[in-house]
Amino acid sequence: MTVQIAAKQKPVVQEPAITADLAKSFGMTADEFQLVHDILGRAPTYTELGVFSVMWSEHCSYKSSRIHLKKLPTTGACVIQGPGEGAGVIDIGDNQAALFKMESHNHPSFIEPYQGAATGVGGIMRDVFTMGGRPIANLNALRFGDPSHPKTRSLVKGVVAGISGYGNCTGVPTVGGETNFHTSYNGNILVNAMTVGLADQDNIYYARGAGVGQPIVYVGSKTGRDGIHGATMASAEFGDGNEDNRPTVQVGDPFTEKLLIEACLELMQSDAIISIQDMGAAGLTSSSVEIASKGDIGVVLTLDDVPQREHGMVPYEIMLSESQERMLMILKPGSEDTARAIIEKWDLDFAVIGYTTDDKRLKLYMYGECWCDIPVPPLVDQSPLYDRPSVPPVLPAAIDNTAYPLPDHSVLAALRTVIACPDIASKRWIWEQYDSLVMGETIFSPGIANTQALKSGDAALVKVPNKDKALAMSSDVTPRYVHADPYEGGKQAVAESWRNITATGATPLAVTNNLNFGNPEKPEIMGQFVATLNGMGDACRALDYPIVSGNVSLYNETSGQAIQPTPTIGGVGLIADYKQAVGLGFVRANETILVIGTTSGHLGQSLYLREVHGMETGRAPVVDLAAEKANGQFVRSEILAGHISACHDVSDGGLLVAIAEMAMAGQMGATLDAVSENPAAFWFGEDQARYVVTTAHPEALLSAAQIGGVPVQKIGVTGGSDLTIASESISIADLTQRNESWLPDYMSGTL
Repeated sequence: MTVQIAAKQKPVVQEPAITADLAKSFGMTADEFQLVHDILGRAPTYTELGVFSVMWSEHCSYKSSRIHLKKLPTTGACVIQGPGEGAGVIDIGDNQAALFKMESHNHPSFIEPYQGAATGVGGIMRDVFTMGGRPIANLNALRFGDPSHPKTRSLVKGVVAGISGYGNCTGVPTVGGETNFHTSYNGNILVNAMTVGLADQDNIYYARGAGVGQPIVYVGSKTGRDGIHGATMASAEFGDGNEDNRPTVQVGDPFTEKLLIEACLELMQSDAIISIQDMGAAGLTSSSVEIASKGDIGVVLTLDDVPQREHGMVPYEIMLSESQERMLMILKPGSEDTARAIIEKWDLDFAVIGYTTDDKRLKLYMYGECWCDIPVPPLVDQSPLYDRPSVPPVLPAAIDNTAYPLPDHSVLAALRTVIACPDIASKRWIWEQYDSLVMGETIFSPGIANTQALKSGDAALVKVPNKDKALAMSSDVTPRYVHADPYEGGKQAVAESWRNITATGATPLAVTNNLNFGNPEKPEIMGQFVATLNGMGDACRALDYPIVSGNVSLYNETSGQAIQPTPTIGGVGLIADYKQAVGLGFVRANETILVIGTTSGHLGQSLYLREVHGMETGRAPVVDLAAEKANGQFVRSEILAGHISACHDVSDGGLLVAIAEMAMAGQMGATLDAVSENPAAFWFGEDQARYVVTTAHPEALLSAAQIGGVPVQKIGVTGGSDLTIASESISIADLTQRNESWLPDYMSGTL
């Protein structure tokens, strides 16, 4: 489309012919294009085609996943609002609620790392404060390609800078996350952002609730041409040369976001708002359609009144723009002046751009003409829903755990290798760029803290202001497990999140997720997706851990090469008194180290196998959900009883890596009992449902475990400055240096 602008007059618009080829370029199939004709009873206008294409995109409509998402457990004793709104909402007592959600900004972050990641953070925060929640914490889960890939270093630098640049400027702490590297992400990195907020239960706002004859108000930044068809880009796989998609990446302004947070929360105290929606993916289109659909009403918008930062914009551009820091509100009639005064006090744009009707149609006017007249119910209810063909995943053969011995028969030689590998290496270079302490409520900081100022734990811990209680939060998934066995990998992602929260002493309450997969039109990818959701659902039900929000990101492929399936789980839990929480670092010498759970030595898909023997093979570990629940409940009860001084779940790298991380976090050594039979599998196997704990009262804890039928094994004692097994020792200083040096050396280009 070309636009010729005559000063102060309607632009002379030359719209392209509305054809099946044009619709295909917008991501629509021939059948979907025909359905548009059937719904309208005529050919669509260019603007109408744009509206249909973004609302029916994979990113907005979930057309390949809706049928399977319905199988997930979304209700529970603590759930106030499950999936379907901006964020999930759970009850945390005292008439307070936690609101949280995770979303992806994968494709934009690959194309333009800084802005892609920054606007991902901004978008997820808006999902929370749109509903009345003040953001109190951000987390992220990042996946990059092979460190040797020529783009990886610059992508890491840009993404981390974008996250820190946006989050730090808004004054919201970034308190946790994870960063991994694998060749499957070479052409398609993952940037998953999560926000947790707080609100009073009687002051939560929803997109639903609007009625007829109410003003529609635009709030925030002006609309530009950035991000047009961003939702469509996020619904297609990459090919070579997709850097040309830079115009579809939004540009964020964290300082405006901070103003928008304060303005919206203040306006919410005035009782002027009936309904509110963030202009996220698909911008003004999705927000206006959502409000109309959930209110069973119509919407009339006069787009001339939309604040614009570029000249000559036309309805197609205004409706599909994904410019950042914008909100759409339905106000109580007569409250416009009150709302305007509050919004403009914060130096933000405020405009009444339309009104609600009873005809259930979306009507768009500009320059005195009607550019769009679409019935809302079929736009939403008849959006495509596909039960795509799927084939069950082919599982790799099991391996012989005795066939992969220690190099030179040295346990610590293997530890030196694993502790310094990219996935286990300290991410201090990353998290030190994030402000994790702003707001002053952070109890457990990200990463390994070598000072006494803060503890580090398996989950971040943020205190609820003016209360003793705190929220625990974590993001988790092990993509290599999901790739090997999607069902067990889906279970494990949920279970590890549950363990990480439990390891602090908090009770896991609910989950958000970000389901990152390849092209769903391929039966093998759809088979991964279906099996993974089955595993996730079974784990959530067994652990009383419902899913209250989430995001699906499909088509994560480049030139036909899919990422490892990555269903990131963001968990949130609660501890009544933050002073009872424990971190992962050793705290006192001469304490007994115990392993809770059964160690059988599972080496399939382990980091030991990959990093020491150069093999990615074998089955993923089986997740015994009954054992997960029993072991976790035992650990939590012992923490709250004051019997455990430090706790760390056993995950990547196995038992010895967990102990080494506890030693580095506490800067204290340990002497461990030698193992004669298959030490490689014992120390580096990745069996699930396990925790390492320290205690000054081992007999009492051992007795309680026996009574509860919980497996427990004494493995060593804390103290000294070395980690010692039999005749082998490594200093904690050396261990820390190896763990801390890889990422800064890599980012400086010395590796």
